[in-house]
Amino acid sequence: MTSPLSLQLTKLVDQVSTIIVGKRPQIEDCVACLLAGGHLLIEDLPGVGKTTLAHALAVSLGLRFSRTQFTADLMPSDLLGVSIFERSKEEFVFHPGPVFAHVLLADEINRAGPKTQSALLEAMEEHQVTVDGLTRALPSPFFVIATQNPSDQLGTYPLPESQLDRFLMCITLGYPDQASERELLAGQDRREATLALGSVMSVADLLVAQRAVLAVHVSEALLDYLQMLIAATRSGRWFVEGLSPRAGIAVLRAAKAHALLARRDYVSPEDVQAILAQTIAHRLIPVAGAGRGRREQVRAMVEATPLP
Repeated sequence: MTSPLSLQLTKLVDQVSTIIVGKRPQIEDCVACLLAGGHLLIEDLPGVGKTTLAHALAVSLGLRFSRTQFTADLMPSDLLGVSIFERSKEEFVFHPGPVFAHVLLADEINRAGPKTQSALLEAMEEHQVTVDGLTRALPSPFFVIATQNPSDQLGTYPLPESQLDRFLMCITLGYPDQASERELLAGQDRREATLALGSVMSVADLLVAQRAVLAVHVSEALLDYLQMLIAATRSGRWFVEGLSPRAGIAVLRAAKAHALLARRDYVSPEDVQAILAQTIAHRLIPVAGAGRGRREQVRAMVEATPLP
């Protein structure tokens, strides 16, 4: 399926790949997450390109971008906005916070306290915020990219399960390979290169792409396979607790977006397998004695689940 939309999406991934070198699969995951209307959590060490990836994606899509550095003293009003009394108008005037953007980069989200973390819940789920008793809609599309340092680093607060469940995907970037790192060392500064990018899609184009995801066909056999995987997570063999229905819907949306990026108008089992670990591993806890990390446990479960 080659269409103007497919070409645009390929060009988008190609352009971001010039900034985040050697990480095309992770960039495709990021784009699929956005196409599926979800939010992205990037967990990795400082300095591997998490912030640059978010900025490059926003610039390439022509989206309004906002970055907030999460710290221990960050208050919810710093994120959502605050009403201030203005004498000239003799009334309180609302001053919107950085959440009122198309792309909000919540940098080092686990360095903020639980109260500030929870301030994002309504925004991520309902695409709106309530301040001073008034509900205000956020721009459309609205996409949160949160970065998270490893939990064993100093000054971090673990994200609660309810917060983690709001993220459609969780990915890691990791260190670049030798050739990619050489290109980074010898090339232009990544920040300057990002600012020089042009937009390859408009907001209207992105909304069209998100609607196209919804139209991707899902067969009955594919739904059978997905339900088998969901049931496996609940069996008690692999994980302490299984996936919720909301998580199952999230997997299907991500698989549809992956199929669209692959220029297909239908979902295959390979689409589900390609996005499964990124979509569900952060929601699950392996059973005691598994001897594997979350992602490895998901992959072992997939290998043990036959295709219908």
